[in-house]
Amino acid sequence: MAVKPARSRLERRSKGYRKSAEKVDKSKEFVLAEAIELSQKTSSVKFDASVELHINLNVDPKQADQNVRGTVVLPAGTGKTIKVAVADDDLVAKLDKGQIDFDVLVATPDFMPKLGKYAKLLGPRGLMPNPKSGTVTTDVKKAVEEAKAGRVEYRVDSTGIIHTAFGKVSFKPEDLQKNASAVLDAVKAAKPASVKGAYVMSAYMATTMGPSIRLKLD
Repeated sequence: MAVKPARSRLERRSKGYRKSAEKVDKSKEFVLAEAIELSQKTSSVKFDASVELHINLNVDPKQADQNVRGTVVLPAGTGKTIKVAVADDDLVAKLDKGQIDFDVLVATPDFMPKLGKYAKLLGPRGLMPNPKSGTVTTDVKKAVEEAKAGRVEYRVDSTGIIHTAFGKVSFKPEDLQKNASAVLDAVKAAKPASVKGAYVMSAYMATTMGPSIRLKLD
């Protein structure tokens, strides 16, 4: 019995993905406006897919000073309605019952000790307030406004790559460009002092379940 030849990764993908991938020249780097136009054209899913940036940094995340992390307010928003909660005794009572009905939790520094016992409940969901994400602050009003306006957190993973969504396929191209530029500028500004030479090694754009598009870096 003849053994069928192994199929490539692309061949194993869905028909829609393969058609989309064929539209992307893998040998080319695209400026931001081109990449956005191409990402919108190559989205083959039936829902309003997220558009994401994947930024490869020349950092060692094991070094505390190179664990790049921060927040950025997307000028055109996230495309989602964000429910923000402020930590108080009433919220603690809900947490005691395991009730979570918010997307972002903001707390003042003096209230953080009361949230410590809920770290295992909030932490895995990415909901534990943190100064680096702008959710532990004395200016609660500003933090709530920014979260609702479209503040997103970015953080390098263990392989030195930042993955973050910055909008939806349904957004206007100019809005996606504003958001993508804001993310890229924020990441570049967060370059650790200990990193010498090149910092952003490569960057790709992709929609949910869509092909990756390599960006031309400045």
